[in-house]
Amino acid sequence: MSRTIRVGNGAGFWGDNLDAPRLLAEAGRLDYLTLEYLAELTLSILAHQKSRNPCTGFVTDFPVVLKSLLPCLKQQPQLRIVTNGGGMNPTACAQSAAAILAEAGLPDLRVAAVSGDDIFPKLDELTASGEQFLHFDSGKPLGDLRAQLASANVYLGAGGIVDALEQGARIVVTGRVADASLTVGPAVHEFGWSWNDWPRLAQASVAGHLIECGAQATGGMYSAWTPEIALANVGYPIAEFDANGRVVISKPEATDGLVSPDTLAEQLIYEIGDPQHYLTPDADADFSQVKFQQLGPNQVEVSGAAAGPPPETYKVSMAYRDGYMAAGTLVLYGPEAAARARACGEIVLQRVRRAGFNLARTNIECLGAGQVLPGITPLNEEAPEVLLRVTVHDPSREAVERFTREFSPLVGSGLPGVTGYTGPRAKPWPVLAYWPTKIHRSHVQANVVVHSAREWLS
Repeated sequence: MSRTIRVGNGAGFWGDNLDAPRLLAEAGRLDYLTLEYLAELTLSILAHQKSRNPCTGFVTDFPVVLKSLLPCLKQQPQLRIVTNGGGMNPTACAQSAAAILAEAGLPDLRVAAVSGDDIFPKLDELTASGEQFLHFDSGKPLGDLRAQLASANVYLGAGGIVDALEQGARIVVTGRVADASLTVGPAVHEFGWSWNDWPRLAQASVAGHLIECGAQATGGMYSAWTPEIALANVGYPIAEFDANGRVVISKPEATDGLVSPDTLAEQLIYEIGDPQHYLTPDADADFSQVKFQQLGPNQVEVSGAAAGPPPETYKVSMAYRDGYMAAGTLVLYGPEAAARARACGEIVLQRVRRAGFNLARTNIECLGAGQVLPGITPLNEEAPEVLLRVTVHDPSREAVERFTREFSPLVGSGLPGVTGYTGPRAKPWPVLAYWPTKIHRSHVQANVVVHSAREWLS
């Protein structure tokens, strides 16, 4: 019987269930635990944090999760952890992990930091070499937005992860590595696949994509959910590989949720664009012929993925400073609640204008009256209660600050039925807008540093 490895993913985003990684590691019989934390929004948040404190910029959930995993690391010597929780600062994240390991009596455990994705310090040099950083969709040049940029991160592939594992790392902390690559890396390392073994890389890529969002593959957000599919103790997904690229998706026994062709099919088409060309840094994957076969309860075999050479360019996620935003909420109750809520929203904006501020963008919503999907759900003007939410955006922090001060006056000078106003006043938040672009592969390479926990701290 051919050797297999088990790769489980215990996090689908920053903010996912903190217990899930530990529960998965305890019950999953894993060789690798992956933790996928990053999205474009996440990078923007981390960029903002790092701009205020250069020692931050990594996912703060990871040290918390690592502490919960210490017993598993001690009891399961085969277990390795691969995460992109390094975010904007993989080195600082690796050092934080090293401190936890050393304090727990694991000073010799090897930790890797994989960087190279942050090209922000080299933008002028790259521009001089011919990179234009055109917008991914519109084709517009970056132009004057260059002065407002806060971050620029390349989506790296699995190569740095493989390098780190070959150097004996049990914990691999990366920056912006593509989600599926967290799974591709362990498979390539364990089985020695070449970087042009397209059938196997395709299978690893589809498996990585299926498990990257955590419980979305095991019943979470499932469109055909019924009360019989319990989710309180939902099991997170596991991809089991063999050397030929055969993949079976499952979850730990005695956990809630569901693994079926339908739950996996919904995840397969999540955020992929063209299913015949799912472009990753490792391969140009074709998911259009993927098939699912139920082997047993919560066990599904995945086959049919194909792939070819990856594109000559990497995707780049840029964030630029774009003013300030804030949102305020109030509950309106009683007859014609929606109409009165809209009137309250207009009062707020009129008073801001009276104070001398013309806000660049505003939005009034009456949640509960059918406005979550405008034009899809019929408006319910007879709703007895609604949540008024007014959101604004402006280049001026002062203008947005004034907006936040106009909600509480509605308690006494607004319309009848205002309630739900307790709590702190809303605050202006800096906005980091998204500029998707690309860069030629020749301009980027992963940097891998592997030390024992003791060495990281010396």
